[in-house]
Amino acid sequence: MPDLNRIAYLMAAGCVLTAAVDAAPPPTHTDEAQVPAYTLPDPLKFADGSAVSSAKDWTERRRPQLLELFAEQMFGKAPPAPKSVKTRTLSEKDVFGGTAIRKEIEVTLVEQPTPVTMTILLYLPKTDKPVPVFLGLNFRGNHTVTTEPDVALNTNWMENKTPGVVDHRATEESRGSQASRWPVEMLLKRGYGLATAYYGDIDPDFHDGFQNGVHPAFAKSGQSQPAPDEWGSIAAWAWGMSRGLDALEQESRVNAKQVIAIGHSRLGKTALWVGATDPRFAIVISNDSGCGGAALSRRHFGETVARINYSFPHWFCENFKQFNENEAALPFDQHELIALIAPRPVYVASAAEDLWADPKGEYLSAIYADPVYRLLGTDGIGGAAPSTELPPVDHPISNGTIGYHIRTGKHDINDFDWEQYLNFADRHLRARKN
Repeated sequence: MPDLNRIAYLMAAGCVLTAAVDAAPPPTHTDEAQVPAYTLPDPLKFADGSAVSSAKDWTERRRPQLLELFAEQMFGKAPPAPKSVKTRTLSEKDVFGGTAIRKEIEVTLVEQPTPVTMTILLYLPKTDKPVPVFLGLNFRGNHTVTTEPDVALNTNWMENKTPGVVDHRATEESRGSQASRWPVEMLLKRGYGLATAYYGDIDPDFHDGFQNGVHPAFAKSGQSQPAPDEWGSIAAWAWGMSRGLDALEQESRVNAKQVIAIGHSRLGKTALWVGATDPRFAIVISNDSGCGGAALSRRHFGETVARINYSFPHWFCENFKQFNENEAALPFDQHELIALIAPRPVYVASAAEDLWADPKGEYLSAIYADPVYRLLGTDGIGGAAPSTELPPVDHPISNGTIGYHIRTGKHDINDFDWEQYLNFADRHLRARKN
């Protein structure tokens, strides 16, 4: 049977298909010497080339212009927020020796034609004041975040290649399998809550023409899949994260003005996009987000636009496929995605062995977003003249409004990463009175 992802890639490239299609994936490299010469678009220039000279220019004109471009040409336009979000508490109990509260909250994302719900697993330290909360989606279900036996086992579709998943359904064997990525007790001891939900609750991560998850509920009459400029899966996951924030706003023990969007890998891309589209998030954290996230597309390094569209044709909108092997034609690059979060704090992180995600490209995006942050009155990445050379491994740059580190190791999120994010959050949230 031919590979459906390969077929989708070839169709996007305008190729004529036969039953014998078995195309090779687009070529990639991780050799800095092969990075092509490129010129980045200037976030502080309007489409007509005139300069953005004030914060008002950025806020009222340039930012909306860029946001529209990213929506139309990359992530796809998502439906507007609903007037209200229905929630239901499934469970609530004291945990960790009575020092914290754990809740499971069902959030209704859509009701028609088929109900779609997302379950939030929420941990909060016991305190007399509302607390800041990290909100992030997980890859394998809430039951994988913890070894606690009474957290509900997710029953939605999952990848078979995951340990503990049989016939695309989770088994008890998978419980706690992702706990190393979610150091719950560390966060609680630092005075933060954690809210997480399985991204497949919102939209299962496989390509079936958008017949699953939240997409069908918003299809127009006679429409079988999103239009070329309408939402792919990443935009759907971001839309779902915003509904998660809607739900947290209903929790009196959560400081809803201090909710931090966080994501790893494809969910790091999601965190950046939700941070750009939903200004309610106080801080945005991208962990190893790579192509389509923090990494500059024009570097054509590691995973490229063509390769990501080949492997995951459902992540972005159809319009994005016109830039396969054609990054120079992009009307934006990823430093401008980070700039869309300004002036709110943003942290970008890389791993030294994660060349597929292009650590240098991730760092350069943070550097080249700096002028927008400074225009808006912040210190940007800090220092008078930020260097374009990668900082030393395991030495975070985190005293500014833009944070960055590259750590030892591979594509993952670990305690070192979380320690930096907590320190960064402390600096930017603890002094606030809201």
